[in-house]
Amino acid sequence: MKFERSRELFTRFEKNPIIQSRDIPYQANSVFNAAATRIGEDTLLLMRVEDRRGISHLTAARSRNGVTDWRVESEPTLSPDPDGHPEEVWGIEDPRITRIEELDLWAVVYTSYSEGGPLVSLATTKDFVSFTRKGVVMPPEDKDAALFPIRFGGRWAMLHRPVSAFAGIGAHIWISFSPDMKHWGDHQILIPARRGGWWDANKIGLSPPPLLTEEGWLILYHGVRMTPSGCIYRLGLALLDLENPLRVLARSDEWVFAPEKNYELEGDVDKVVFPCGWIVENEVIRLYYGGADKCIALATARLSELLDWLERYRRKDSK
Repeated sequence: MKFERSRELFTRFEKNPIIQSRDIPYQANSVFNAAATRIGEDTLLLMRVEDRRGISHLTAARSRNGVTDWRVESEPTLSPDPDGHPEEVWGIEDPRITRIEELDLWAVVYTSYSEGGPLVSLATTKDFVSFTRKGVVMPPEDKDAALFPIRFGGRWAMLHRPVSAFAGIGAHIWISFSPDMKHWGDHQILIPARRGGWWDANKIGLSPPPLLTEEGWLILYHGVRMTPSGCIYRLGLALLDLENPLRVLARSDEWVFAPEKNYELEGDVDKVVFPCGWIVENEVIRLYYGGADKCIALATARLSELLDWLERYRRKDSK
């Protein structure tokens, strides 16, 4: 195998991190793992904020340029509701936002932490002020979920990461389908975790929602490698067919982004880069990620360069 030395695809913002707990206008332990979308003239981040009890909620921050001068809500935007939704008793975490043009709303898929373990919940909103909860859509243990923005054959599609109780099965990215965003079926593994010494062996999960490109649905996913010094979270790329998301066109062998800076290496959970949101403007991707479960950071990349780089991993039967 021939190895080629190439420059990094993602460039970190020189003034990272962009949001820390000190930027939250109320007491918080940490802020990380933010979903992202455009709303009006603003970039909106829906951030996971952990309070000093250890319980997480979601808080919105807005910026005109999506980089600086973040205006953070003075109180939580979406809080756990353990009375109405007991599955949220230990908090809500790691949102992903998908704009659904057909319905003129945003769908927010997030992890609810129940007494039975983490599971997938879904809420919709038109303004990020009021939300309509659809409740649990995937039972525990399941997380790292996001919707596609369009239907396939009249059905909505979701990527998610269930975990089996059987040792050795692994944690893979699955895809499921639904007629109404509430009832889901046709579950199947889409991108399996590799085995052995790979960076993405045994446990992987979706990072931001699928990104529509001319070449296909671009997928950024995280791989978790267990080492004697703990876990390392790194990021890789895959590409799905535009019309049939069950068809994986390409998947990188190498990771494209890994923890290197102090704010990624040291925190509540060391050696973690964990994105839940990205935005494309003028072919430039802004990737918002949690650093070591303690802060939010920003990296940028050119969409064309990601697709060109991924082309080397295109499967022979995908032409």
